[in-house]
Amino acid sequence: MNGQDAVSSEESMATAQSREALFARTSDWLRSHPRLFVITGAGISTASGIPDYRDHEGNWKRNPPVQHADFMKQQACRQRFWARSLVGWPVMSRAQPNAAHRALADWEQRGKVELLVTQNVDGLHQKAGSQQVVDLHGRSADIRCMSCGLLMPRDEHHQHMALLNPDYAAMRADTAPDGDADLDGIDFSHFRVVDCPACNGILKPDVVFYGDHVPRERVDRSFAALEAADGVLVIGTSLMVFSSFRFCRRAHELGKPMIAINMGKTRADDLLHFKLPLAADLALPQLSSGL
Repeated sequence: MNGQDAVSSEESMATAQSREALFARTSDWLRSHPRLFVITGAGISTASGIPDYRDHEGNWKRNPPVQHADFMKQQACRQRFWARSLVGWPVMSRAQPNAAHRALADWEQRGKVELLVTQNVDGLHQKAGSQQVVDLHGRSADIRCMSCGLLMPRDEHHQHMALLNPDYAAMRADTAPDGDADLDGIDFSHFRVVDCPACNGILKPDVVFYGDHVPRERVDRSFAALEAADGVLVIGTSLMVFSSFRFCRRAHELGKPMIAINMGKTRADDLLHFKLPLAADLALPQLSSGL
């Protein structure tokens, strides 16, 4: 072994030892904080095959998601959104919970979770069995009319669009986050958008797009649970959007202890007691055995 290899080996060993120490510290922290306010993000669902938006530095991996105002005002924006969704949605709709989702459902059953607030719109926490969940940004499996409020299953909506747009439905592309697909260089002007069957209003996934507001009742319920919790556990999110970061800021104001299990940078790094840099689907099942 040459000198460079020896240094590399020593660095790897030191990193492993550091991670083991952080894992033990995380396990101790979880045992000493029996009621958790949990915040989850895209990083908890990547092991289920759903891509995330940001890299380990918290930067966008691709163009930011569609803006609410653009979707509502521009027919061309809606054509592009639904055409890409027609290709990308099946991957998200077929996704199943992974070990991290199942671990949190188990923690809830054991009385460990005061409330789980997720930024994700995939519904995987509920599929895994969690019940005390606030879907901060809504659920992508439903479609809502922005005029009359009609709620309908997204799968039904996609079936209708596929019949009207067979050429687009036959396209293939890399999957993007939240039921999107990386369809580039495509003319979307001929895509037929399906409007509300009751009033011809604009149909939109029942989720909070960028530039829109999280419903007040979700925020109020979350803040109330935060007040009652012993500590805050952040999992798989950079917290770059304010809708979730506000809970970390409030926890800091209340003096609530807070840690994260996340592979990269978070907006709350300066507020955390410490961070375990491990993938959620690896960390949570192992931590379960020590609770």
